[in-house]
Amino acid sequence: MKSTIILFLSLISTVPVFAQDTLSAVSGSSNNSYRKDSPYKTSWKVDGPVIAGTLGLNVLGLSLIKGKEGLTEAELAQKSKSDVNGIDRFTAGDYSENADKLSYYPFYGSFAMPVAFLLNKNIGSKAGQVMALYIETMAVTGAAYSLTAGSINRSRPYVYGTEAPLGERTKKGAQRSFFAGHTAATASATFFAAKIFSDFNPDSKAKPYVWAAAAVIPATVGYYRLRAGMHFLTDNLLGYAVGAGAGILVPQLHKKSASNNLSVVPVSTPYYSGLNLSYTFK
Repeated sequence: MKSTIILFLSLISTVPVFAQDTLSAVSGSSNNSYRKDSPYKTSWKVDGPVIAGTLGLNVLGLSLIKGKEGLTEAELAQKSKSDVNGIDRFTAGDYSENADKLSYYPFYGSFAMPVAFLLNKNIGSKAGQVMALYIETMAVTGAAYSLTAGSINRSRPYVYGTEAPLGERTKKGAQRSFFAGHTAATASATFFAAKIFSDFNPDSKAKPYVWAAAAVIPATVGYYRLRAGMHFLTDNLLGYAVGAGAGILVPQLHKKSASNNLSVVPVSTPYYSGLNLSYTFK
């Protein structure tokens, strides 16, 4: 997930360039590709603080992750597969370096999916706005993951077996199985891509295939993370849900026709940090 944060920051540097193109489109100094109105409404007065706040929560979460401690050999000896809940027990003890490596191909590839969709005429004409929404989506997902992984200790499946090297089983990274960050980040990127494609191209016959790809890619990552012994089934299911939810919800909250009843605001106090979701009944 550290690579995901780097992606957030690299995308930020592209926003001013794209935003300049979008502003020129609004002023009329553009070609025909800018004629379609965007289905979204964004404002730096609102989205700027949200992006900054969630990126800040990512940094806080990463600091919590770095501060975690690994198991001692004595604590490791006390670990038993019977301690794992019944749903997850079937992968306790699994470990595969090959499956771990394979999981990174769809993981990294997923980040390019929303960018590739900028080649679509309708989406590309609003590239600055789309990239800002993409950053916001990934930042929300990253904050949810890093704060959770940094606050909750759950041993990875390979800790419960002897297939993984002792050094792997005792390092602090082995204590952040909950929840699956790679699966969450992948789902966030692919479902965001499918959502914006559908909103910009509501009549496209390609929509079923786009949504199918959005669903399959993170599922593939989750499968390999499961086989690698990096995460349990429930870790992956939650990661998938969090990522897909953010990928769909963030653009939906910005739709011009969407209700403004629901809001997501980063919260940081001396006692806790997180995201505040509120719904106003009218």
